[in-house]
Amino acid sequence: MARQFALPPNLAPRLVSREGAAAYVCLSPNKFDELVKDGRMPRPRRIDARKVWCVRELDAAADSLPVDGNDALQDTSWDDIDAA
Repeated sequence: MARQFALPPNLAPRLVSREGAAAYVCLSPNKFDELVKDGRMPRPRRIDARKVWCVRELDAAADSLPVDGNDALQDTSWDDIDAA
């Protein structure tokens, strides 16, 4: 019996496969791979040869993605100051 099926229905797994991680953040596995490669999604953890993702780290990564339309709210008043 796979661990996911052994869990009670109200208890989500803590570690998920690549496909599960991609689905968790609503991405295709290929797009998820791109975001892992460029650092927007966390790198996997290893259990022997298996790669798994921690859902808490996926949550933190998703929370840190930019919010659409928030560009206008950023304070740019210091952008013209030369720190050198």
